[in-house]
Amino acid sequence: MMNIKYPFHLLTLFCVSCLFLGCQSKPSSSSAAATYENLVALFGEWRTFENPPLRDGAPDYTAATFAQRRPAFDQLRSRLLSMDTTAWPVAAQIDWQLVQAEMNGYDFNQHMLQPWVRDPAFYKSIWTERSDVPAHEGPTHHHTTELWTYTFPLVPTEKDRLLADLRVIPALNQQAQLNLTGNAQELWVTGIRDIRFQGEDLQMMLNLPGVREDGELVAAIQAASKATDDLVAWLEKEAATKDGPSGIGKEQYTWYQQNVHLVPLTWDEEVLLLKRELARAWSSLKLEEHRNRHLPPLVDADTPEAYQALAEKSAASLLQFLDEQDIVTVAPYFAPALREHLGEFVPRAERNFFLITAHYDPRPLYSHFYHWFELARMDQTPHPSEIRRGPLLYNIFDSRNEGMATAVEEMFMQAGLYDDNPRVREIVYIMIAQRAARGLGSLYAQANELTMAEAGGIHSDYTPRGWMKTEKELLIFEQHLYLRQPGYGTSYITGKYLVEEALADYARLQETLGKPFLLKSFFDEVNAIGNIPIALGHRQLTGNQEHLKGILQ
Repeated sequence: MMNIKYPFHLLTLFCVSCLFLGCQSKPSSSSAAATYENLVALFGEWRTFENPPLRDGAPDYTAATFAQRRPAFDQLRSRLLSMDTTAWPVAAQIDWQLVQAEMNGYDFNQHMLQPWVRDPAFYKSIWTERSDVPAHEGPTHHHTTELWTYTFPLVPTEKDRLLADLRVIPALNQQAQLNLTGNAQELWVTGIRDIRFQGEDLQMMLNLPGVREDGELVAAIQAASKATDDLVAWLEKEAATKDGPSGIGKEQYTWYQQNVHLVPLTWDEEVLLLKRELARAWSSLKLEEHRNRHLPPLVDADTPEAYQALAEKSAASLLQFLDEQDIVTVAPYFAPALREHLGEFVPRAERNFFLITAHYDPRPLYSHFYHWFELARMDQTPHPSEIRRGPLLYNIFDSRNEGMATAVEEMFMQAGLYDDNPRVREIVYIMIAQRAARGLGSLYAQANELTMAEAGGIHSDYTPRGWMKTEKELLIFEQHLYLRQPGYGTSYITGKYLVEEALADYARLQETLGKPFLLKSFFDEVNAIGNIPIALGHRQLTGNQEHLKGILQ
């Protein structure tokens, strides 16, 4: 077992020993007898604990409070590790591993990642849109204002809820100036941008129906705006004193991937995998272009009417393909979930990478919108396991949700989605190359071998056709996120690899048992397992644990 190395001299020998205990998945022979019900009860206590107490009405991330609460966390983890799960069903054992991974994530965040100390963007409170994965991407504080959950004009109960949300912001932003003592230069400087955007969102809220006519709402928004402007000014003043690295280093990255996100790969293995996928995507693209050289080129939608027609046709094509070709059980919520996200026409000069692809043919992007099918399933048919029902903490879902969404882009292609227009296959390979390039850059940034800007250079330069050079906001957003959340930038490709590995193992098992391989059964069974790390889903799907060697033990 690798010894994690925390910087900043934050750990005592006791904390290091606690971290080792957190890596153990097998209790000693003297472990107390436990039932799955005990685990569910402990999970409820853990989630209650994980939500921090309040300080002046805002979540308390001060060092003193973390230190005060540490014994309670150690007790919760000790109780988890004392459970003897050897006789439990596989699904129940996996739920135990999920709780352990979350506790490892809390420990890692407290002693290493420390977003409340190092990452100003952690204090972003206003979120105008729902994430396309189970929770927001990257570290997020515990009392955000989810503006997308409100319908304006507000009814009285919703007005009270929004007021309560907004009143958190001044206290939290004041606390941020106490907590943010880190020296991660790129996280600091780029994070100012997120807080500045929050100020713009708050001003936008004044124009929502019914807001300007309500003096109480206006006063709360203005107070939140002032607190946000004050935080921006303080961050800008302090930025000149920041000169330290923002990445967590190779060893820490590997430990975090293996023991929190449950990705059974090392930093070096991820570099090799992403280099391979980048080369494969580029070479496959060129072979496709050669194959299609006598076909007419794709033509992009150049008017709102043309885009709307293309989007409707593409959505219908994808849904029909999934149903008629027995790819996956198409639930009633698939169509409305997809149609809420068809997008709209954007002029050529303003299109970012994904909008460029969508204006030629949005089916590759809509395939990635498998995300929205998964969120609709969470909303409408919650998982029977309380532990799997909601979003896993700390973005632990990334290999499953981002990996699956990326995997199906190519899987649907290979299953025949673009037989009507082979040129669209070129877009799929361009998207794979873009994700491999951006993930590769993020790995070097986490290792502190490249700056965020240099990582963005790989991201931009190795995306085919210059499609990452048209609009810089996406590039900054993505590389900043991947620096904030280690492993997220690679999860698209590493998760895709793990999904493909699970499919291959599942197919081999069916062949061994003398059963036919049914793609629909594979997808339906993975969907039923829920939004858990794909390596654990692989275990539940096949019973195989060989791919889990080296993690959580």
